[in-house]
Amino acid sequence: MNILVVDDHPMTVEGYINALAGDSFASNKPHFTKAHNCEEAYFAITKSIAAKQSFDIAIVDKGLPAYEEKSIFSGSNLVLYIKEVMPNCKTIMITAHTEIIIVYDIAKKVRPEGLIIKNDITPEKLQEAVSDVMQGKQYQSPTAKKCINEIWKKELMVEDYNRQIIFYLSKGFKIKELDGVICLTTSAIQKRILRMKKVFDVTDDSGLVKEAIKQGFI
Repeated sequence: MNILVVDDHPMTVEGYINALAGDSFASNKPHFTKAHNCEEAYFAITKSIAAKQSFDIAIVDKGLPAYEEKSIFSGSNLVLYIKEVMPNCKTIMITAHTEIIIVYDIAKKVRPEGLIIKNDITPEKLQEAVSDVMQGKQYQSPTAKKCINEIWKKELMVEDYNRQIIFYLSKGFKIKELDGVICLTTSAIQKRILRMKKVFDVTDDSGLVKEAIKQGFI
């Protein structure tokens, strides 16, 4: 497994490599390439492409010194570049930012397969993230997931239909009765309810209603 690790702190790079070079991860036979800024990463990628040895995974910090000549100004730009020139390379972005809008912006615009907030990182969590991503799964660390869910909740509850669904459920209506009062099919209503349950992290209709009320959405 060819892994590109990019962070402007050499000790951090070594820490990530040590976490992924341990016995529990050794079966993946990881081979590491290091870079400490966008320019070094750009040339590492160029060299890899020339040698026809694409990276399997790239672990990239958001806050990297820029390579202005190639308009790569941050880790976000670097991940977008990797996706363009190495479409089969999985990407994990790591950021110290915990501002909800910044984390959500990374998830929505950059779309790395993995997104980790630095405070969440442990050797075990990094190994878990790499394993999940290489298996085709999406990985978000607990803080990243919480930030993204906060925005998703607001986006979902801006929609009148979703607020109407919650309102009528709170009044005791059954799902099969809702298509008589909301201009949606039962199937469409069920899909919206499932999505809201996922974002609010609940498993039943009553839990969804309670959380929506508790968080001030209705």
